[in-house]
Amino acid sequence: MTLRGPQDGADATTPTEDDVHGLQAALDAEAGVGAAGDVGDIAADYIEELLDISDLDGDIEIEDDGGRTTVKVTGGDLRLLSDPETVGALQELTRLAVQTRTGGFARLTLDIGGSRDQRSRELAVLVDSAVAAIADGAAGVPLAPMSSYERKLVHDLASERGLQSHSEGEGAERHIVLTPA
Repeated sequence: MTLRGPQDGADATTPTEDDVHGLQAALDAEAGVGAAGDVGDIAADYIEELLDISDLDGDIEIEDDGGRTTVKVTGGDLRLLSDPETVGALQELTRLAVQTRTGGFARLTLDIGGSRDQRSRELAVLVDSAVAAIADGAAGVPLAPMSSYERKLVHDLASERGLQSHSEGEGAERHIVLTPA
């Protein structure tokens, strides 16, 4: 990086905005940022650092499925991090870290200690309870607010079980209502 002479009152040691952007581009190029596989690598590095800071062991696996990157953390005692709300928060922080590095939107799913499979099983039980309530005469069963990922799972489960489903509400209050088909 070459520092330019004084411009608009800046002294000779003040880097310009172009210098800063050029340095970031050089660092990103050196790190290989910009290719499709980078989302997983950046996310894995972020999670690995979090595990190190937390003094937790875990193996990290990266999967790319049609533009959505899944980072799975397995092994060790991950109970501290595998609560669904904690995983959701860590997923959002990881996604933001990736977006900061890449400058673009990142479709990212984080699974810690099988938390996604566990949550899928919990949602299946929830949908089965709604099926029973509707069979007993309920006109509709509203579910608690959940993430977009969880809502997609519930929509799929409801369809498999012959129910209609639609989302209502905005933001953090967005939830699904299940009704008879």
